[in-house]
Amino acid sequence: MNLFVLIPLALAALFAGGCANYDTRLTDAKTSYLGTDGSIISRSSASTLADKNSYWDGDGVGGAPSIVIDLSEQQASFYKGGKLVGVSAISSGREGFGTPKGQYKITQKNPDHASNLYGDYVNAQGDVMVKNVAYKKDPMPPGSRFAGSPMPFFMRLGRTAVGLHQGFLPGVPDSHGCIRMPERMVKIFFDNAPAGTPVTIID
Repeated sequence: MNLFVLIPLALAALFAGGCANYDTRLTDAKTSYLGTDGSIISRSSASTLADKNSYWDGDGVGGAPSIVIDLSEQQASFYKGGKLVGVSAISSGREGFGTPKGQYKITQKNPDHASNLYGDYVNAQGDVMVKNVAYKKDPMPPGSRFAGSPMPFFMRLGRTAVGLHQGFLPGVPDSHGCIRMPERMVKIFFDNAPAGTPVTIID
């Protein structure tokens, strides 16, 4: 198969699936992470650290909204009328799944978005039969159905499969390309960034 066939197939898979997690380590509450100072960070303390590096001071501030994602700082900044009113820690795409730099606009907002490529196979009662599958690649057991991984408060960037959404922040780039944010901050960004809000991604 030549390169001109492979590229469209890869893009189709990206658009279909978004960037949900399918590695059990990333959703397991028992998983620990190594901090930048060499200390061990638990899932709960990682979330606390993300919140400590985030703030919002935009209520009652007027002006057109815009968002800047700084990949090197792992930080999202929210502006109103050019004035910085909020900052959130993020987790962007890991190696091999880099978040694309550039200028975008929010084209879709969905508080209950789910991946249509990565997730679990569940039975009629919703019990998980096979965890962390790639839909259409991993065989589906008889009597099961696919349940996509949740990506709450999803804000799609342009015509890409990439967006901002709620997710786990281990303190390093970790996603399949999307920009993960802590629950408290993604809700604020979601409420304050209507469709058409410009988003700039820099390195």
